[in-house]
Amino acid sequence: MFSSTARAALVALVASAAAVSAERGLSLKVSGPEAVDGVDNLKVTTTLTNTGDETLKLLNDPRGALHTLPANTFDITTDSGEKPSFIGVKVKYVPKHAAKSTSDKSFTVLAPGDSVSVTHDLSAAYNFTLPGAGKYTVEPSNLFHFVDPETNEPVEIRADTETHVAAVSGKLTVVRPTPTLTKRETYNGCSSSEKTGINSAASAAQSYVAGALSYLQSHTAASPRYTTWFGSYTSSRHSTVLSHYTNMNGNDYTSFTYDCTCDEADTYAYVYPDDFGYIYLCGAFWQAPTTGTDSKGGTLVHESSHFTRNGGTQDYVYGQSAAKSLAKSNPSEAIMNADNHEYFAENNPAQS
Repeated sequence: MFSSTARAALVALVASAAAVSAERGLSLKVSGPEAVDGVDNLKVTTTLTNTGDETLKLLNDPRGALHTLPANTFDITTDSGEKPSFIGVKVKYVPKHAAKSTSDKSFTVLAPGDSVSVTHDLSAAYNFTLPGAGKYTVEPSNLFHFVDPETNEPVEIRADTETHVAAVSGKLTVVRPTPTLTKRETYNGCSSSEKTGINSAASAAQSYVAGALSYLQSHTAASPRYTTWFGSYTSSRHSTVLSHYTNMNGNDYTSFTYDCTCDEADTYAYVYPDDFGYIYLCGAFWQAPTTGTDSKGGTLVHESSHFTRNGGTQDYVYGQSAAKSLAKSNPSEAIMNADNHEYFAENNPAQS
């Protein structure tokens, strides 16, 4: 018979082997009509399947196929490589914060072999006018995050994808109805307490962009603060970032319109980039501090950097850790990433 010590060692060895053999995997398929007359009929369905042997608790990231916000979820191209214009929303979302949510709506749980399907209206996010009528290949973003059951932290996972081809003719864009506010009112659907929070956030954002601009004007070489968020220094990249903060410093954040009707609990805020000065504030915004990392003030910096007029930043990555990694690996993307602009402005923890 085994001694208690040997038995314990054997159990540990079996558990370790089981852990090693466990595999995580996802597949993502796009399906829909092969031809549509009018882009308003271009609705596709994404089906995500857990192809591994471990249950996955996936974040419902607004950039991805598990969410229906009209974000830039798809890479759509013609045979010659032309793309429709993106006309949807750009969002602030922090996977690390969302992973700690206590709401079931924040997640999609897939056991091995399980699938979930979501329908997406592509006309809400893309304008096909410039490429024109023709065949388009629709490829979904394959990036997802699952919550590690041991650490409760989000972990990236990539899905194997299957694209869809659709021929589009007829009407090539849909005009989005815009909110009708008298003389561009400052608030829409906001309570008194929310208005107070917005006022404080607007003041913080104004201070953040002024401070960031002043710093960039006085630091024209590599520095810890600059390289942390924007990577290796070049005068060209510095000029790009400087132009963004110059534009944002010219904004009056107290005169923007703030819409409090968003009911997305894990999203901080979103904007339509061409609708300058209109910011939708969502659930996570109200839980954030006024200043500091991922703050209310920083959120307004993030979102205002998305406005085309201010520089039209993207959402390549979310969160401080990913933003720092992006600065090291791809400075050209870091200088166009909204979170890098926010974290540079918040400067928390402070760097010189």
